[in-house]
Amino acid sequence: MILKRFLSVKPPFVPLTTEGFTETIGNTPLIKLPKISSRINRNVYAKAEFMNPGGSIKDRAALYVIKDAESRGLIKPGGTVIEGTAGNTGIGLAHVCRSRGYKCVIYMPNTQAKSKMDTLRLLGAEVHPVPAVAFDNPENYNHQAKRHADSLENAVWTNQFDNTANRQAHIETTGPEIWAQLNGKVDGFTCSTGTGGTFAGITRYLKTISNDKTKCVLADPPGSIVHSYIQSKGKDIVRGGSSFTEGIGQGRITENLQPEIDIIDDSYKIPDEESIVMLYQLLDEEGIYVGGTSALNVVAAIRLAQELPEGSNVVTVLADSCHKYSDRIFSKSWLESKGLYDAIPESLKKYASLD
Repeated sequence: MILKRFLSVKPPFVPLTTEGFTETIGNTPLIKLPKISSRINRNVYAKAEFMNPGGSIKDRAALYVIKDAESRGLIKPGGTVIEGTAGNTGIGLAHVCRSRGYKCVIYMPNTQAKSKMDTLRLLGAEVHPVPAVAFDNPENYNHQAKRHADSLENAVWTNQFDNTANRQAHIETTGPEIWAQLNGKVDGFTCSTGTGGTFAGITRYLKTISNDKTKCVLADPPGSIVHSYIQSKGKDIVRGGSSFTEGIGQGRITENLQPEIDIIDDSYKIPDEESIVMLYQLLDEEGIYVGGTSALNVVAAIRLAQELPEGSNVVTVLADSCHKYSDRIFSKSWLESKGLYDAIPESLKKYASLD
Protein backbone atom coordinates (compact mmCIF):
# COMPACT_ATOMS: atom_id res chain seq x y z
CA MET A 1 0.00 0.00 0.00
CA ILE A 2 2.80 2.43 0.91
CA LEU A 3 4.66 1.60 -2.31
CA LYS A 4 1.50 2.05 -4.35
CA ARG A 5 0.89 5.51 -2.84
CA PHE A 6 4.50 6.46 -3.52
CA LEU A 7 4.30 5.40 -7.17
CA SER A 8 1.19 7.52 -7.66
CA VAL A 9 2.93 10.70 -6.50
CA LYS A 10 4.31 12.96 -9.19
CA PRO A 11 7.44 14.68 -7.81
CA PRO A 12 7.25 18.48 -8.13
CA PHE A 13 10.85 18.75 -9.31
CA VAL A 14 13.36 16.32 -10.73
CA PRO A 15 16.95 17.54 -10.24
CA LEU A 16 18.99 17.83 -13.41
CA THR A 17 22.34 16.19 -13.90
CA THR A 18 24.69 18.59 -15.68
CA GLU A 19 28.09 18.34 -17.30
CA GLY A 20 30.07 20.93 -15.37
CA PHE A 21 29.46 24.32 -13.80
CA THR A 22 28.39 26.26 -16.87
CA GLU A 23 25.49 23.91 -17.59
CA THR A 24 23.83 25.07 -14.36
CA ILE A 25 23.48 28.66 -15.64
CA GLY A 26 19.92 29.67 -16.52
CA ASN A 27 16.55 27.94 -16.19
CA THR A 28 15.81 30.01 -13.10
CA PRO A 29 12.35 30.06 -11.45
CA LEU A 30 9.75 32.69 -12.28
CA ILE A 31 8.27 33.83 -8.97
CA LYS A 32 4.83 35.37 -8.70
CA LEU A 33 4.78 38.13 -6.07
CA PRO A 34 1.44 37.21 -4.46
CA LYS A 35 0.85 40.11 -2.07
CA ILE A 36 1.80 42.76 -4.60
CA SER A 37 -0.20 41.03 -7.33
CA SER A 38 -3.28 40.78 -5.11
CA ARG A 39 -3.18 44.48 -4.22
CA ILE A 40 -3.11 45.68 -7.83
CA ASN A 41 -5.25 42.94 -9.41
CA ARG A 42 -2.51 42.17 -11.90
CA ASN A 43 0.09 39.41 -11.84
CA VAL A 44 3.65 40.55 -11.20
CA TYR A 45 6.27 37.87 -11.84
CA ALA A 46 9.99 38.13 -11.17
CA LYS A 47 12.75 36.00 -12.70
CA ALA A 48 14.85 34.69 -9.80
CA GLU A 49 18.27 35.34 -11.32
CA PHE A 50 19.92 35.28 -7.89
CA MET A 51 19.51 31.50 -8.20
CA ASN A 52 22.14 31.27 -10.93
CA PRO A 53 25.28 29.49 -9.64
CA GLY A 54 27.30 32.71 -9.51
CA GLY A 55 24.44 34.52 -7.81
CA SER A 56 23.26 36.92 -10.51
CA ILE A 57 21.82 37.35 -13.99
CA LYS A 58 25.30 38.26 -15.20
CA ASP A 59 26.28 34.58 -15.21
CA ARG A 60 24.43 34.34 -18.52
CA ALA A 61 26.37 37.16 -20.17
CA ALA A 62 29.66 35.91 -18.72
CA LEU A 63 29.21 32.48 -20.28
CA TYR A 64 28.17 33.89 -23.66
CA VAL A 65 31.01 36.42 -24.01
CA ILE A 66 33.57 33.72 -23.19
CA LYS A 67 31.97 31.24 -25.60
CA ASP A 68 31.99 33.99 -28.24
CA ALA A 69 35.72 34.62 -27.67
CA GLU A 70 36.42 30.89 -27.94
CA SER A 71 34.40 30.49 -31.13
CA ARG A 72 36.27 33.37 -32.76
CA GLY A 73 39.67 32.06 -31.71
CA LEU A 74 40.38 35.08 -29.53
CA ILE A 75 41.48 32.99 -26.56
CA LYS A 76 43.20 29.65 -26.22
CA PRO A 77 43.64 27.26 -23.27
CA GLY A 78 45.46 28.89 -20.37
CA GLY A 79 44.63 32.41 -21.58
CA THR A 80 43.45 35.46 -19.65
CA VAL A 81 39.96 36.97 -19.64
CA ILE A 82 39.84 40.68 -18.75
CA GLU A 83 36.75 42.80 -18.13
CA GLY A 84 35.57 46.10 -16.70
CA THR A 85 32.58 45.54 -14.47
CA ALA A 86 30.65 46.89 -11.47
CA GLY A 87 30.95 43.42 -10.00
CA ASN A 88 28.36 40.83 -11.00
CA THR A 89 29.69 40.18 -14.51
CA GLY A 90 33.13 39.86 -12.98
CA ILE A 91 31.88 37.28 -10.50
CA GLY A 92 30.22 35.33 -13.32
CA LEU A 93 33.39 35.53 -15.40
CA ALA A 94 35.55 34.41 -12.47
CA HIS A 95 33.37 31.31 -12.01
CA VAL A 96 33.34 30.45 -15.71
CA CYS A 97 37.08 31.11 -16.05
CA ARG A 98 37.86 28.75 -13.16
CA SER A 99 35.70 26.04 -14.73
CA ARG A 100 37.34 26.47 -18.17
CA GLY A 101 40.94 26.99 -17.06
CA TYR A 102 41.40 30.71 -17.79
CA LYS A 103 42.94 33.44 -15.66
CA CYS A 104 40.55 36.30 -14.81
CA VAL A 105 41.42 39.99 -14.39
CA ILE A 106 38.78 42.50 -13.32
CA TYR A 107 38.82 46.31 -13.36
CA MET A 108 36.01 47.94 -11.42
CA PRO A 109 35.07 51.35 -9.97
CA ASN A 110 36.36 51.70 -6.44
CA THR A 111 32.91 52.94 -5.41
CA GLN A 112 31.43 49.45 -5.60
CA ALA A 113 30.71 47.30 -2.56
CA LYS A 114 33.86 45.87 -0.95
CA SER A 115 32.15 42.49 -0.67
CA LYS A 116 32.11 42.24 -4.48
CA MET A 117 35.87 42.78 -4.62
CA ASP A 118 36.42 40.27 -1.83
CA THR A 119 34.26 37.70 -3.63
CA LEU A 120 36.21 38.17 -6.86
CA ARG A 121 39.53 37.66 -5.08
CA LEU A 122 38.20 34.56 -3.31
CA LEU A 123 37.30 33.20 -6.75
CA GLY A 124 40.91 33.66 -7.86
CA ALA A 125 40.46 36.82 -9.92
CA GLU A 126 43.02 39.61 -10.04
CA VAL A 127 41.12 42.77 -9.05
CA HIS A 128 41.99 46.36 -9.90
CA PRO A 129 39.73 48.92 -8.18
CA VAL A 130 40.12 52.26 -9.99
CA PRO A 131 38.59 55.73 -9.59
CA ALA A 132 35.08 56.04 -10.99
CA VAL A 133 35.29 58.37 -14.00
CA ALA A 134 33.13 58.91 -17.08
CA PHE A 135 33.42 56.65 -20.13
CA ASP A 136 35.00 59.43 -22.19
CA ASN A 137 37.91 59.59 -19.72
CA PRO A 138 40.80 57.31 -20.80
CA GLU A 139 41.12 56.16 -17.17
CA ASN A 140 37.59 54.74 -17.15
CA TYR A 141 37.69 51.15 -15.88
CA ASN A 142 36.61 49.75 -19.26
CA HIS A 143 39.47 51.45 -21.12
CA GLN A 144 41.98 50.28 -18.52
CA ALA A 145 40.72 46.72 -18.96
CA LYS A 146 41.14 46.93 -22.74
CA ARG A 147 44.68 48.28 -22.46
CA HIS A 148 45.60 45.48 -20.07
CA ALA A 149 44.27 42.85 -22.51
CA ASP A 150 46.12 44.48 -25.42
CA SER A 151 49.38 44.23 -23.47
CA LEU A 152 49.19 40.44 -23.05
CA GLU A 153 49.51 37.42 -25.30
CA ASN A 154 46.53 35.04 -25.39
CA ALA A 155 44.20 37.48 -23.62
CA VAL A 156 40.80 38.87 -24.43
CA TRP A 157 38.86 41.91 -23.24
CA THR A 158 35.29 40.61 -23.24
CA ASN A 159 33.80 44.12 -23.57
CA GLN A 160 30.43 43.33 -22.00
CA PHE A 161 28.95 46.77 -22.75
CA ASP A 162 29.35 46.60 -26.52
CA ASN A 163 29.83 42.89 -27.17
CA THR A 164 26.44 41.79 -28.48
CA ALA A 165 27.06 38.21 -27.35
CA ASN A 166 25.77 39.64 -24.06
CA ARG A 167 22.43 40.54 -25.66
CA GLN A 168 22.35 37.21 -27.50
CA ALA A 169 22.47 35.34 -24.19
CA HIS A 170 19.06 36.73 -23.32
CA ILE A 171 17.59 36.26 -26.79
CA GLU A 172 18.52 32.58 -26.61
CA THR A 173 17.91 31.82 -22.92
CA THR A 174 16.15 34.32 -20.64
CA GLY A 175 13.48 35.46 -23.10
CA PRO A 176 12.46 31.92 -24.15
CA GLU A 177 12.38 30.80 -20.51
CA ILE A 178 9.99 33.63 -19.55
CA TRP A 179 7.71 32.91 -22.52
CA ALA A 180 7.59 29.19 -21.74
CA GLN A 181 7.06 29.70 -18.00
CA LEU A 182 3.92 31.76 -18.65
CA ASN A 183 2.74 29.66 -21.60
CA GLY A 184 3.05 32.66 -23.91
CA LYS A 185 0.91 34.95 -21.76
CA VAL A 186 3.37 37.80 -21.25
CA ASP A 187 1.59 41.15 -21.41
CA GLY A 188 4.42 43.33 -20.17
CA PHE A 189 8.14 43.26 -19.41
CA THR A 190 10.36 45.78 -17.70
CA CYS A 191 13.78 45.97 -16.09
CA SER A 192 16.68 48.36 -15.68
CA THR A 193 19.77 48.35 -17.84
CA GLY A 194 23.51 48.68 -17.34
CA THR A 195 25.19 47.13 -20.37
CA GLY A 196 21.77 46.83 -21.99
CA GLY A 197 22.14 43.13 -22.69
CA THR A 198 19.40 41.81 -20.40
CA PHE A 199 16.72 44.33 -21.30
CA ALA A 200 17.55 44.42 -25.01
CA GLY A 201 17.79 40.66 -25.46
CA ILE A 202 14.60 39.83 -23.58
CA THR A 203 12.74 42.68 -25.28
CA ARG A 204 13.80 41.54 -28.74
CA TYR A 205 12.69 37.97 -28.05
CA LEU A 206 9.33 38.90 -26.48
CA LYS A 207 8.51 41.50 -29.12
CA THR A 208 9.26 39.02 -31.90
CA ILE A 209 7.44 35.98 -30.53
CA SER A 210 4.38 37.98 -29.40
CA ASN A 211 4.05 39.85 -32.70
CA ASP A 212 4.71 43.11 -30.80
CA LYS A 213 1.90 42.48 -28.29
CA THR A 214 4.15 42.42 -25.21
CA LYS A 215 4.65 45.96 -23.89
CA CYS A 216 8.33 46.50 -23.04
CA VAL A 217 9.40 49.41 -20.83
CA LEU A 218 12.90 50.32 -19.70
CA ALA A 219 13.41 51.30 -16.04
CA ASP A 220 16.15 53.79 -15.19
CA PRO A 221 17.71 55.01 -11.93
CA PRO A 222 18.62 58.64 -11.17
CA GLY A 223 21.84 59.76 -12.83
CA SER A 224 21.34 57.71 -16.00
CA ILE A 225 20.80 59.25 -19.45
CA VAL A 226 18.82 56.37 -20.95
CA HIS A 227 15.36 57.54 -19.84
CA SER A 228 15.87 61.00 -21.36
CA TYR A 229 17.25 59.46 -24.55
CA ILE A 230 14.21 57.22 -25.00
CA GLN A 231 11.66 59.90 -24.08
CA SER A 232 13.15 62.34 -26.58
CA LYS A 233 13.62 59.64 -29.26
CA GLY A 234 17.37 60.18 -29.20
CA LYS A 235 17.32 63.98 -29.32
CA ASP A 236 18.18 64.78 -25.69
CA ILE A 237 20.60 63.39 -23.14
CA VAL A 238 20.05 64.68 -19.61
CA ARG A 239 22.99 64.14 -17.28
CA GLY A 240 23.34 64.63 -13.55
CA GLY A 241 22.39 62.94 -10.32
CA SER A 242 23.32 59.62 -8.78
CA SER A 243 21.74 56.49 -7.31
CA PHE A 244 22.41 54.05 -4.48
CA THR A 245 21.85 51.20 -6.95
CA GLU A 246 24.97 49.55 -8.39
CA GLY A 247 25.69 48.34 -11.91
CA ILE A 248 22.71 49.98 -13.64
CA GLY A 249 22.18 53.27 -15.42
CA GLN A 250 24.37 54.56 -18.19
CA GLY A 251 26.01 57.70 -19.53
CA ARG A 252 25.75 56.44 -23.12
CA ILE A 253 23.73 54.10 -25.33
CA THR A 254 25.64 50.83 -25.66
CA GLU A 255 25.88 48.58 -28.70
CA ASN A 256 23.75 46.03 -26.85
CA LEU A 257 20.89 48.48 -26.35
CA GLN A 258 21.10 50.52 -29.57
CA PRO A 259 19.57 47.88 -31.92
CA GLU A 260 16.37 47.76 -29.86
CA ILE A 261 15.75 51.47 -29.23
CA ASP A 262 12.99 51.64 -31.83
CA ILE A 263 10.96 48.78 -30.34
CA ILE A 264 10.98 50.05 -26.73
CA ASP A 265 7.47 51.18 -25.82
CA ASP A 266 8.34 53.54 -22.98
CA SER A 267 10.72 54.25 -20.11
CA TYR A 268 10.35 55.13 -16.43
CA LYS A 269 12.71 57.00 -14.14
CA ILE A 270 12.45 55.40 -10.71
CA PRO A 271 13.40 57.55 -7.67
CA ASP A 272 15.79 56.01 -5.15
CA GLU A 273 13.23 56.57 -2.40
CA GLU A 274 10.75 54.22 -4.12
CA SER A 275 13.45 51.61 -4.73
CA ILE A 276 14.67 51.49 -1.12
CA VAL A 277 11.11 51.22 0.20
CA MET A 278 10.41 48.35 -2.22
CA LEU A 279 13.61 46.59 -1.17
CA TYR A 280 12.41 46.57 2.45
CA GLN A 281 8.84 45.74 1.41
CA LEU A 282 9.92 42.72 -0.62
CA LEU A 283 11.78 41.38 2.40
CA ASP A 284 8.91 42.06 4.79
CA GLU A 285 5.97 40.94 2.65
CA GLU A 286 7.31 38.47 0.13
CA GLY A 287 10.32 37.10 2.03
CA ILE A 288 12.60 38.04 -0.87
CA TYR A 289 16.10 39.38 -0.05
CA VAL A 290 17.38 41.30 -3.06
CA GLY A 291 19.47 44.35 -3.91
CA GLY A 292 18.55 47.82 -5.12
CA THR A 293 18.43 46.92 -8.81
CA SER A 294 15.85 44.20 -8.21
CA ALA A 295 13.76 46.50 -6.03
CA LEU A 296 13.80 49.20 -8.72
CA ASN A 297 12.71 46.59 -11.26
CA VAL A 298 9.71 45.60 -9.14
CA VAL A 299 8.67 49.26 -8.70
CA ALA A 300 8.72 49.57 -12.50
CA ALA A 301 6.79 46.31 -12.93
CA ILE A 302 4.01 47.56 -10.66
CA ARG A 303 3.83 50.83 -12.59
CA LEU A 304 3.65 48.99 -15.91
CA ALA A 305 1.07 46.51 -14.61
CA GLN A 306 -1.21 49.33 -13.51
CA GLU A 307 -1.20 50.66 -17.08
CA LEU A 308 -2.47 47.30 -18.37
CA PRO A 309 -5.89 45.63 -17.92
CA GLU A 310 -6.70 43.73 -14.73
CA GLY A 311 -5.39 40.17 -14.78
CA SER A 312 -2.41 41.06 -17.01
CA ASN A 313 0.93 39.29 -16.54
CA VAL A 314 3.97 41.52 -16.13
CA VAL A 315 7.51 40.16 -15.76
CA THR A 316 10.67 41.70 -14.35
CA VAL A 317 14.07 40.51 -13.13
CA LEU A 318 15.49 39.93 -9.66
CA ALA A 319 19.08 40.52 -10.70
CA ASP A 320 20.86 39.33 -7.57
CA SER A 321 20.48 38.89 -3.82
CA CYS A 322 21.23 41.53 -1.20
CA HIS A 323 24.19 39.70 0.34
CA LYS A 324 26.79 41.89 -1.38
CA TYR A 325 25.09 45.12 -0.31
CA SER A 326 23.72 44.33 3.15
CA ASP A 327 26.41 46.23 5.06
CA ARG A 328 25.20 49.38 3.32
CA ILE A 329 21.51 48.90 2.63
CA PHE A 330 20.65 47.74 6.17
CA SER A 331 22.91 50.30 7.87
CA LYS A 332 20.97 53.19 9.42
CA SER A 333 23.97 55.52 9.24
CA TRP A 334 24.62 54.72 5.58
CA LEU A 335 20.95 55.19 4.68
CA GLU A 336 20.96 58.54 6.50
CA SER A 337 24.09 59.61 4.61
CA LYS A 338 22.22 58.97 1.35
CA GLY A 339 19.05 60.72 2.53
CA LEU A 340 17.09 57.47 2.30
CA TYR A 341 16.37 56.51 5.90
CA ASP A 342 13.38 58.82 6.30
CA ALA A 343 11.80 57.40 3.12
CA ILE A 344 11.41 53.99 4.79
CA PRO A 345 8.05 53.50 6.57
CA GLU A 346 8.28 53.23 10.37
CA SER A 347 7.01 49.66 10.26
CA LEU A 348 9.98 48.62 8.09
CA LYS A 349 12.78 50.55 9.82
CA LYS A 350 13.33 47.57 12.11
CA TYR A 351 15.29 45.94 9.28
CA ALA A 352 17.84 48.80 9.26
CA SER A 353 19.56 47.04 12.15
CA LEU A 354 23.21 47.61 11.29
CA ASP A 355 25.22 50.57 12.58
